[in-house]
Amino acid sequence: MSIANQVLAVNDDLPIRTDKPVHSGKVRSVYWLTEEDSHRLIKQKGYNVADNAPLAIMVISDRISAFDCIWHGEGGLNGVPGKGAALNAISNHWFQLFKDNQLADSHILDIPHPFIWIVQKARPIMIEAICRQYITGSMWRAYEKGERKFCGINLPEGLEKDKKLPELLITPSTKGILKGIPNVPEADDVNVSRDNIEASFQAFNFSKVEDITHYEKLLKDGFKVISEALDRVDQIFVDTKFEFGYVNDATGNEKLIYMDEVGTPDSSRIWDKTEYQAGNIVENSKEGFRQFLLNYFPDPDILLNKNRMDERFALAKHNSLPQEEIMKISKTYLNIAEKVTGKKVILSNNPKQEIIDVLRNEYDLIV
Repeated sequence: MSIANQVLAVNDDLPIRTDKPVHSGKVRSVYWLTEEDSHRLIKQKGYNVADNAPLAIMVISDRISAFDCIWHGEGGLNGVPGKGAALNAISNHWFQLFKDNQLADSHILDIPHPFIWIVQKARPIMIEAICRQYITGSMWRAYEKGERKFCGINLPEGLEKDKKLPELLITPSTKGILKGIPNVPEADDVNVSRDNIEASFQAFNFSKVEDITHYEKLLKDGFKVISEALDRVDQIFVDTKFEFGYVNDATGNEKLIYMDEVGTPDSSRIWDKTEYQAGNIVENSKEGFRQFLLNYFPDPDILLNKNRMDERFALAKHNSLPQEEIMKISKTYLNIAEKVTGKKVILSNNPKQEIIDVLRNEYDLIV
């Protein structure tokens, strides 16, 4: 069997019963179940959610996105073998660890297959919350230019690139385009301060202003749990993105939960600790792929300059990347998943058919 057949690149064409359009993101696709199917599954499976909670099937893919584009490789490789299963396995592991440490629940109710989650609908907090333990990436670029205030936080003089920060920092940005918030531009992914959030907490979708403190605690506690676990397998948790939302449980209580994915190579920077101590940065995350792209193309400004998006999309569309580079990324994802979970990620020979079979036989969700 060719490697290309083991890749799930298209994940929005499954015959899952739904009466709404399928939402397809860069990596995951979401199928909202009918009211009848949601209600039936809540009853049958005993999920701890409100009777009328909308449920969805979230299907991951092996697609790889970077710089807002989807990339492909030679030989019909439209994704990275093992990437989807590795991402889900890592997220599942951390979500379970959060639960074991009494932090908070996640939006995931069930995991029928390594590629799929059954999730409940949450009301999202409109913030991408970045936790940073080291100064690197966009924060370093701003610091190097002389900026000493980042997301409302005053930074001391004398910080060095890729070195540990004096304390863990929370540097939030907007999730989507938020309108009418004083001092916050109407654009996606704009850095905001805690003061901005507090002054307009309802615009960011917080139920009450006190929940901001709770969200910050969940951020720091979640980061600590993952950081300590990664340290035990000789990895450094550099920075990561968290997302949150509200749901109601079976008794009607509103609670703040973790959403999306956590602590994965897609949403985090993870460095090899032994190499770091020897003075080298070895990325065990998607950052390695980004660096490859910047070095591979003669004009990296296309990838960094948002005014050149048409050229960037053309670059991704018309360039098949070397297969060995795609397989290097595959190795990075599979290795870090196996380190985190302690288990081997088994590659599926026909992921699409496996998903259809399990959703038909065990959940009666296939038309």
